[in-house]
Amino acid sequence: MLALKSKYFFSVFLLIQIAALQLLSYYPKFVEQYYSIGIYPHVALFLRKCYGLLGFSVGDCLYIGLFCFVLYWFWTQRKQWHTRWQENGLKILGFWSVGYFWFHALWALNYYREPLFEKMNINKEYTPTELLVFTNKIILKTNNLHKLLNSNPNLKVVYPYSEEQTFAKALNGYQKAAVVYTGFEFLTLSTKKSLVSLPLSYMGFSGYLNPFTNEAQLNYLIPKYGLPATVTHEMAHQIGYASESECNFIGFMAAIQNEDLYFKYSGYTLALKYCLSQIRAQDPVAHSALLKTITPGILKNFEENQQFQKQYQSYIQTAFEVFYDQYLKANQQKEGIDSYSKFVGLLVNYYKTKPLS
Repeated sequence: MLALKSKYFFSVFLLIQIAALQLLSYYPKFVEQYYSIGIYPHVALFLRKCYGLLGFSVGDCLYIGLFCFVLYWFWTQRKQWHTRWQENGLKILGFWSVGYFWFHALWALNYYREPLFEKMNINKEYTPTELLVFTNKIILKTNNLHKLLNSNPNLKVVYPYSEEQTFAKALNGYQKAAVVYTGFEFLTLSTKKSLVSLPLSYMGFSGYLNPFTNEAQLNYLIPKYGLPATVTHEMAHQIGYASESECNFIGFMAAIQNEDLYFKYSGYTLALKYCLSQIRAQDPVAHSALLKTITPGILKNFEENQQFQKQYQSYIQTAFEVFYDQYLKANQQKEGIDSYSKFVGLLVNYYKTKPLS
């Protein structure tokens, strides 16, 4: 009887949590002050210190073990499900309630923090002309970087560093970015090659943050030139930014301010890809004209990425895109998957009066 009551308790606790989060969504400054820059940095640093020195992904092992346990539990309950459906249903709700609590306590309350564009006083809106002007600046910088990294304009840039070297080098860019904005300070690496990189490829993810261990997980199968920008994006999640557009913006800034030219190239190609995508949707003629001004080797890198995506394109990726889109919308990102591209507005407006690195 006591066990049954406890299951009811956790189910009710889940409803209380959902209601509390709805209330918190109206108080982003409160979340910002007391969680995002109050409690969270200490929790995140503690977790990174605990798991950062380990040479394997603890978070991936946690998820793999959880997946196996869930399969085992459903298998053992299959014959008596119809007679114990209420008790089993309460067990599932109770398990979900506990996980939901720790998910938010350890990281996800950052979804409810004050938006970065408000704190940095950046306008998100831009005109087609402003986007075109900015994209031309990005093309010029990317063309120059390609020239420095590969003397043959017709060949793609080949990334020379290992994943471990990339992780270590990423700190340099964050040290520079923290000078621009103190909220970008990063301490203690905990970045790992994901043990589930193949499934991540089929799901369409280049990396993810494990909120329970604060490990940044990298899909090491992605085209190598994109590694730096992916790593700096996931590191932005680690320091408490949940919005995908904000993490793209922070990751871009940390990449282009890095002293290493390959990091700069990765950051600029990321921004260029998103800018071109926005222009193609608005003005296909202008998009075609811009492509002619881009060094062919850069387009080869883009083609490399497209081939990678085609290789793993399947109904699994489509299903996860739908799921992840709904997940983002449920967590304060109304645009869903499209929120990734919203960082273009941050870039265009932030760099109106500031030089690109």
